[in-house]
Amino acid sequence: MNHPRPQLFGMLAGLFLAAGLVLSSMLATTTWLRVKNSQFITVKGSVQTNVTSDLVVWSGSYEVEAATLLEAQNKIQSDRVLVQNFLQTAGVTGFVFKPIGIEEEKASLKSSDGWVTQRTTGYRLAQTVSVESTDVEKLDKLDTTQLLEQGVIFTVLPEQFVYTRADEAKIEMLAAATRDARTRAERIAAQGGRAIARLHDADQGIFQITPKHSNATSWEGVNDTISRGKTITAVVTATFLLK
Repeated sequence: MNHPRPQLFGMLAGLFLAAGLVLSSMLATTTWLRVKNSQFITVKGSVQTNVTSDLVVWSGSYEVEAATLLEAQNKIQSDRVLVQNFLQTAGVTGFVFKPIGIEEEKASLKSSDGWVTQRTTGYRLAQTVSVESTDVEKLDKLDTTQLLEQGVIFTVLPEQFVYTRADEAKIEMLAAATRDARTRAERIAAQGGRAIARLHDADQGIFQITPKHSNATSWEGVNDTISRGKTITAVVTATFLLK
């Protein structure tokens, strides 16, 4: 019995394999000719480094409610003393209290003739306290449960983690990225029997400061302030003269 289908599949597989080999050969030849006939070669170099934030911006807010403004003011001043004592006992220094925000609470009242009027029923006051500190570990683990137990309605706001030596790191990373670009250029040039003479020019790419293990990028650059551990990525586009 004849088996035409397996033979046909075998022929097709052989044709696809041959076509792939021819295409690979064409690409390699094209790269070789382009490098061989050019005076310049342009490549991208990149380098990454992992860093840990050395500054934290920590802040929290607390609020009170009362029927009169005077009562609310007295209560928030009392809570402020509790917050201040808590931070000082925890060894936190340099904190700053922001101005108090005042919000009137109103209720709608409908009269017998159908008119609706607004009446102030109370006041809500809120205040924020913040601090910038190099003691990242202490602020990151600060437990405010004690304030809640003392009756203070305290909310810790999202922390901002900053690496203050990023500019210094960028200078070193640009040099490393340029060296990486040269290594790439040398490998490509070797395919065409050429060598690198010197650097012609280089363009700095956008720095990306992302959470560690993140692949996030942006044309405008990423500057992460959420994670303590960060990865800085530098990219350089370099053009080399061939010899």
